[in-house]
Amino acid sequence: MNNASRLRRQVAARAQAGFSLIEILIVVALIALIAGMVANQVFGGQDRAKVKMAVSQLASLSGKIEQYEMDTGSLPNNINDLVRESGSTKGWLGPYSKESELKDPWNTPIEMRVPGENAPFALISLGADRKSGGTGVDADINSND
Repeated sequence: MNNASRLRRQVAARAQAGFSLIEILIVVALIALIAGMVANQVFGGQDRAKVKMAVSQLASLSGKIEQYEMDTGSLPNNINDLVRESGSTKGWLGPYSKESELKDPWNTPIEMRVPGENAPFALISLGADRKSGGTGVDADINSND
């Protein structure tokens, strides 16, 4: 009976001891994995939202450039002409845009190219990496795409 009660005490003591080091490490690793996945979704989602904002912003600026062209009979020499009259532009009824609208969601100046590819003009945002080229959220955004 001595051995049986000693065995019961050892089993009971082990049950009260709590989690082993391995169990704790597994739980911590799982929590870190879940936190990493959540952070990726949250922060990755911000860049995807900025891409959508840039597309919308380029479309809006394209409309303002078209309005400038209807008023003056020509395209602006550069995108800043939407904010300030350059010299003696006949028919200029601006400002057509605010200075802050001439930067993309990554605070990079929007480029205007005249002529554009298969269009009279193109507006370009360089994307999240602020460099020409790239893929995904780093890809250039073209108003004519």
